[in-house]
Amino acid sequence: GGETLSQRMLFVCSQIPHEETPAKKLRLSKPSKSAALHLDLCKAASSTDALLHLLHFARKPVEAESVEGVVRILLEHYYKETDHSVRLKIASLLGLLSKTPGFSPDCIVGDAIDALSSEKSHQVLAQLLDSLLLIGTQLPESPTVRLRLTEVAYKHLADASFGVRKKCLQLLGCLGTVDAPPTKDTEGPGTSLVKDVQSVISDYFGDQDPRVRTAALQAMLQLHERGMKIQQIIYDQACRLLSDDYEQVRSAAVQMVWVLSQLFPESIVPIPSSNEEIRLVDDAFGKISHMVSDGSWMVRVQAAKTLGSMLQVSPHFLEQTLDKKLMSDLRRKRTAHERAKELFASGEFSSGRKWADDAPKEKLDSNTVNLIASGACGAFVHGLEDEMFEVRIAAVEALCRLARSSPGFAEKCLDFLVDMFNDEIEEVRLQSIHVLRDISTHITLREDQLDTVLAVLEDSSRDIREALHELLCCTNVSTKECIQLALLELLKNLNKYPGDRNSVWKCLKFLGSRHPTLVLPLAPELLSTHPFFDTPEPDMDDPAYIAVLVLVFNAATSCPTMPALFSDHTFRHYAYLRDSLSHLVPPLPLPGRKRVQAGSRPRSGPAPGPVEAARLFLQQSLKRASAIQNPEAAGARDLLDFTIRDLRRLGELQAELAGAADFCSTYLHCQLLLMEALQEKRWNVAVPLCLQQNATATAAAQQILQDSYQLEFLFSGLDRGQLASVHHVRLQARALQLILSARRRQGTDSLMSSCETFLQDVETFHRSFGAELLHLQGCFVERLVEQLPRLWAAKGAEVVKLLQSALRQSGFLQLTPPQQVGVLLRRARASILEPSGESDNPLRFTSGLVVALDLDATLEHVRDPQSSVRVQVLYPDGQSHVVHPKPGDFRKPGPSRHRLITQVYLSHTAWTEPSQVEVRLLLAYSSSSSSSSSSSRLGWSDSMDGLAPSEAAVEGTIPLSKAVKVYIMPKPARR
Repeated sequence: GGETLSQRMLFVCSQIPHEETPAKKLRLSKPSKSAALHLDLCKAASSTDALLHLLHFARKPVEAESVEGVVRILLEHYYKETDHSVRLKIASLLGLLSKTPGFSPDCIVGDAIDALSSEKSHQVLAQLLDSLLLIGTQLPESPTVRLRLTEVAYKHLADASFGVRKKCLQLLGCLGTVDAPPTKDTEGPGTSLVKDVQSVISDYFGDQDPRVRTAALQAMLQLHERGMKIQQIIYDQACRLLSDDYEQVRSAAVQMVWVLSQLFPESIVPIPSSNEEIRLVDDAFGKISHMVSDGSWMVRVQAAKTLGSMLQVSPHFLEQTLDKKLMSDLRRKRTAHERAKELFASGEFSSGRKWADDAPKEKLDSNTVNLIASGACGAFVHGLEDEMFEVRIAAVEALCRLARSSPGFAEKCLDFLVDMFNDEIEEVRLQSIHVLRDISTHITLREDQLDTVLAVLEDSSRDIREALHELLCCTNVSTKECIQLALLELLKNLNKYPGDRNSVWKCLKFLGSRHPTLVLPLAPELLSTHPFFDTPEPDMDDPAYIAVLVLVFNAATSCPTMPALFSDHTFRHYAYLRDSLSHLVPPLPLPGRKRVQAGSRPRSGPAPGPVEAARLFLQQSLKRASAIQNPEAAGARDLLDFTIRDLRRLGELQAELAGAADFCSTYLHCQLLLMEALQEKRWNVAVPLCLQQNATATAAAQQILQDSYQLEFLFSGLDRGQLASVHHVRLQARALQLILSARRRQGTDSLMSSCETFLQDVETFHRSFGAELLHLQGCFVERLVEQLPRLWAAKGAEVVKLLQSALRQSGFLQLTPPQQVGVLLRRARASILEPSGESDNPLRFTSGLVVALDLDATLEHVRDPQSSVRVQVLYPDGQSHVVHPKPGDFRKPGPSRHRLITQVYLSHTAWTEPSQVEVRLLLAYSSSSSSSSSSSRLGWSDSMDGLAPSEAAVEGTIPLSKAVKVYIMPKPARR
């Protein structure tokens, strides 16, 4: 009873367990953006200060959860502000804030609409409508919001300001309903404000402000893009706008007329002031053709481009665009029977007593009875003669598109396209050559046309000359004089520009194969043979003589009587060129010369039979290799070795299967190296006694890594399974590197770091290729994924032991099912044409200065060469530097083919004698991103600290071409 209150309280507190005491929780919160903005706006002493605060606020990002509060603060200040510039900025911020990722702006629609009702400034109104347009585009699946916004647009369409009307039309075009307009039966209280959007917008085609008229046309085009079918009644209104005073209106009207011509091509429209009718697409074609003579060059460009897409136009209207003469008095001629019937019906016949009593009663006005607008007559002639080269290019491209679909039109426009070869602008000349090549299947050049075409070979531009060579490869000529003329001009080209040698030879190859009957009568003259006298043997080092032989030999493939005209030295020259230039000289069925034919057969063009046999052989080879289960079995290594050798030879013999054969042989080579590195005898020896075996395994792991990067980045067309196999073998090589480094390393910290990096790579592989693991049963990564929790908890030495066990127990991983091996795999290749490396004359220059080395190379199947191709220069003293060519140095002569023409600058100190410099092309890659599977390598680590110091030196580049050696001689500077 004598206890005090404090003693009793102390006793109770001591009985409470310590664990049950509630712990204080610390809550971290970010500073509120809305509160900070409210403070700033409250502190603003003037409208200028408030505007500065808003500008500063607009530069900072806002989190999605803070957006609504910020909008409330902005709207609160909006109603208090009297300066319209501040309200304008607030209205702009509403639209920007609605685009915040993760924020749904439906909660601020009502507030933004309420702000419109009390606004008097037209500029602020237009900005608020623009912000509402941004909000509406963020909510495409909310019909209620769309309905409210279109109601707002209808309400403000009658505003006096053009800016407000323009924004309202944009709102209707982007958010207006594309469904059919409501009928009287379906109208209810909720649909009273839903109107026909097209009729509302078309009412503003005649607005007094040209900017509103442009916005109305663009809104109608926007409705078309969203799926609404535009009504044909709008066609007449759009045609009237083609003669508008404002350039932008005419441009939008051209688009509108084109859209309607594609929607209603067969509809019949009347011709004004006439009883004639015409198809709508023909009428639209005539009206757009008239715009090729517009006063604005931008409208002329658009009109010319639009004409190229009107493929449904009638042929007689199409041909009229190439003739400046008016078509048959611009009206349809009546037959004699129709004229006689009309006279009989009228009861009036000519008596002959009165002069001209049978003259036509009506007066003909050519402006009122046009079947086709007079401006359309010769529209393309006007376009090709335009003062602006952009218009000429657009006209040339439009002619190409129309000529491709109409062989008759292609023949008629041939003279006009050939005349464009003499244009003063190089881009126009180049485009004309490309266009003529596209329609070459429909045309045959006459001698006068060919003469104009060949004159371009004098052009100093290399791109022009090579484009013309490509044109001649696929062009048909009419007479043997054309062949002779082409050969003479190409030989002049070869003499003036020796660097065009390969391009000229290739051109003559196709010229001969396309015209064997025209080359046959020229063969004795070209080969300088005589029926009675022996002629001297020409020099085989002469590029002009090789060009003639290439023409003749390719013509002889389909002309069996031509080899009888050959002399003995021609047959010897054929055998020599067949071996040295097999890509230019085809195999010939020469009687009595089986040796040349048999030796040439492997290089012949692939026939369907051999390709199928080669594909079957490839499948059988992979099936044999995949049958290897035990790498230690007798003969396993020899089987892999022989399979790799066969596949490499197969890639040399069959061009179609070269990519697949090279890919499979490189992959099997990685498996062979892995098999050798994991042999039993290498791992049963004590660590101090296995230095040589350790070095061999390290070199094998490094080689596997290099080959895996080649498999991934040199080959295009890989599927997910093949890509997973490549990454799997790379992971095995890294596991081997980790095991080998653990045998040499003593520190535990670096070992743990390397193990963690490797396990992260395993997790990345599992995330990226989890679906493919189902087809890789019993593979190395599958064993690791099963033990991944245990590996993360284990120490470094235990992880290495488990890795070694899993690596040695994993069997041979099959590349891909044999039936999936196709011809889609392509290997990136490059060959350097210039410098050829054959010259013994060194390039001399003063030491310390630079000399420019011209480089010409061809690239095949290289993805994005502008960013991935590099040029490496290796000097004799071991120095090297890598050059990144400019994007303008690359040309694309054909699909999957590129051309690199650039200059490489060399410099060095003085040498005592000439030495060779090696030049080669490299393919730069990035393991973290690739066009083939960018998603599969997110977070993939390409570096393992301390494991592969030699890999870092070559990581990022793969040799793409063979090295070419060039003699250079830096001379000491004179004192």
